[in-house]
Amino acid sequence: MKTTNSLPVDAVLLLGPTGSGKSPLGEYFARHGLFGKKTHHLDFGAELRAIILLNNSSLLYSASEITFIARLIKQGLLLENQHFPLARKIIGSFLDRSAFSSGDLLILNGIPRHLGQSKDIASIAMIHMLVILECSVDAVFCRLQDNVGEDRTVRFDDDRSLVDKKLRLFKERTAPLIDHYRNAGAAIVTVTMGRTTTAEEACQQVLMPPSGHPPVPFVAEPPQR
Repeated sequence: MKTTNSLPVDAVLLLGPTGSGKSPLGEYFARHGLFGKKTHHLDFGAELRAIILLNNSSLLYSASEITFIARLIKQGLLLENQHFPLARKIIGSFLDRSAFSSGDLLILNGIPRHLGQSKDIASIAMIHMLVILECSVDAVFCRLQDNVGEDRTVRFDDDRSLVDKKLRLFKERTAPLIDHYRNAGAAIVTVTMGRTTTAEEACQQVLMPPSGHPPVPFVAEPPQR
């Protein structure tokens, strides 16, 4: 990881059930920036699917790691604590590939997904803000069916049984991250995602006062005089 000397990087964590619009919102931030900062969207699930599809053309991952990742995706499982070295390799590859620089902002989507991962990722990313996408189960299935965010076309893990499993895992293991980071002092922004809410509309909710006042680490330093 070439960025080791600048770790941990400043980060925003997107949290929400599968299908709620995290990936389109993360991509919107990557295109337009957030709080005046250049942003890089780490879509961890997309990284995992790309590793499977590319079948290790970069030689970064062993055959056993690729097989393991394929099983995770197929069964809708989470990376547990003992597997975090693999997550670290994936995150490091992303940061190097995206030429992440000091002062940039990392948008985390799909990791951490449980309390154990929150402890491990602290050495890589300092999470200053959570953007929580609240989305009802009915709205989730409508968004998936209509591909509202236009990000589901190449997904191969959206069948009903896997979506149901992911929704249960989110409630049981991912949602507790909200209180964890709130207690740690992170800013919390809640975005309501309806059946047709777009990434641009979600971004407007993030920037709406009082959430329009970013955490101190996101405020650009005044120019030198």
